[in-house]
Amino acid sequence: MDNLRLILIFSLAFILLMLWQAWNEDYGPKPVQDSPVAQTEIHSGNSLSPDEKMTHSEAPITPDTTSGIPSLGEPAETTSGKIDITTDLFTLEVDPRGGTILRLLLNDYPVSLEQKDVKFTLLRPTSPDLFVAQSGLISSEKGEAPTHESQYQAENQSYSMGDKASLTVELFWKSPKGIQVTKRFIFTRGSYLVKIEHRVDNHSGTSWSAREYRQLMRGLPPEKNGGSQFLYTYTGGAIYTPDEKYEKIKFEDMEEKALSLDVKGGWIGMLQHYFLGAWVPPAEVTEHFYSNVLSGPRYVLGTYSPSIEVAAGASYTFSAGFVAGPKLQDELEEIAPGLDLTVDYGWLTVLAKPIFWLLKEIHNLFGNWGWSIIILTLIIKLLFFKLSEASYKSMANMRKMMPRIQALKDRYGDDKQRLNQAMMEMYKKEKINPLGGCLPIVVQIPVFIALYWVLLESVELRQAPWIFWIEDLSIKDPFYVLPLIMGVSMFIQQKLNPAPPDPMQAKIMMSLPFVFTIFFAFFPSGLVLYWVTNNILSITQQWVITKQIEKAA
Repeated sequence: MDNLRLILIFSLAFILLMLWQAWNEDYGPKPVQDSPVAQTEIHSGNSLSPDEKMTHSEAPITPDTTSGIPSLGEPAETTSGKIDITTDLFTLEVDPRGGTILRLLLNDYPVSLEQKDVKFTLLRPTSPDLFVAQSGLISSEKGEAPTHESQYQAENQSYSMGDKASLTVELFWKSPKGIQVTKRFIFTRGSYLVKIEHRVDNHSGTSWSAREYRQLMRGLPPEKNGGSQFLYTYTGGAIYTPDEKYEKIKFEDMEEKALSLDVKGGWIGMLQHYFLGAWVPPAEVTEHFYSNVLSGPRYVLGTYSPSIEVAAGASYTFSAGFVAGPKLQDELEEIAPGLDLTVDYGWLTVLAKPIFWLLKEIHNLFGNWGWSIIILTLIIKLLFFKLSEASYKSMANMRKMMPRIQALKDRYGDDKQRLNQAMMEMYKKEKINPLGGCLPIVVQIPVFIALYWVLLESVELRQAPWIFWIEDLSIKDPFYVLPLIMGVSMFIQQKLNPAPPDPMQAKIMMSLPFVFTIFFAFFPSGLVLYWVTNNILSITQQWVITKQIEKAA
């Protein structure tokens, strides 16, 4: 029993070590660079669009980037700079060249509590973390459709939603032969879903055909350059298909093999900690998903529609949804099937999702995530009350048997076989399960890991305060008060457990509270709060049970 308990504890310690390494990697000091990527890299012509590397029944047409830029007669100064857009949720910068979303800031999410006035930047045209959203049309005839390289015209250089329920921003393009395209960005108040349209008006004398493509381009994140292999969050691509459901498309996967897949009712996205950008094509249309790797390195994940023919004098509107913002599960689930799975709880999603649901319901009642964690811990403790009670009774009985076990060891010395046989006979006679005391550890490990993912991956807990000095439950305790309380509580709990007869094992066990205190010093304070609450409840329950058994004896 002693060896098994030691193995279980060291298994948990190893898991904690890996998680601590991941946490320190993300929140430890990093050199930050913001070197601009040349516009020729973002607008690098054919290499950024669907190209001949993809396989499909109808090969995509490479966008034209060499023809002259048509003019709609607008003054040059109105289209020479970037277009600024402000809504209730976004602050955007759109490039008239191609209508590319170069920069997107989230108004409701500051960079940190120390920089509350600085908005979090999700999309940016600079390295590191280059991340832009591109879209355009591909025509069979050169120069007859605007790609993300084509120059658009705009009526204004800045737009603001103000108090309106929605905001529509339009860009205009026209070909020499009379094909006119209006690119629309439609924003809705309170929604992170942006509807992006390409309306085609065929004023030429012949029919015209093209397809719409949309793609996300991302640079290699800093943590991928020699970072820890125990990263707890995922940064990379993801797709959803009705057949395979949610699937990660890692940067390494894109380098090994280009994605080429026909999908109806899916989406593509680029994910990072707490936030995402995703294209959601029309659910009723069969689209082609593709990927590409460019120099930098830069990774492209995209989708394009079937070719659409527009008769002379007719019109047609291509449309798709673009999602950019926090991973709010309820909102993402309403936008598209499986989009809520981007909140990546890892292999314990089946346990983490109900934990988060319960935590959120508690928060709706109390309005504080810290107290919600404490109440959640109490509920979990009540659910496993009987199991814990049986385990603590077993440990109390084992503690009562320690003098007899020590006597057997003194009697049989180094004869392990006879010692184990005598101990098993004693356990059987006293009706004691030597493995019963290990159950609380076995039960707590998956719950602990699931809650760890919930606290780290759920954006709702980002920068969420509790009381006094705990202003952000998703980061470490700045004064290390909770880790110290956790270490003391773990030490007290050990004193209630039967001590290992082996002096070496006893010393190792006594050192664990100090080791765990160091680990937890770098953990998010919300997770430490859970562990402290769990320890206090366990100590109370175990102390009462131990006293009852000792009194009965």
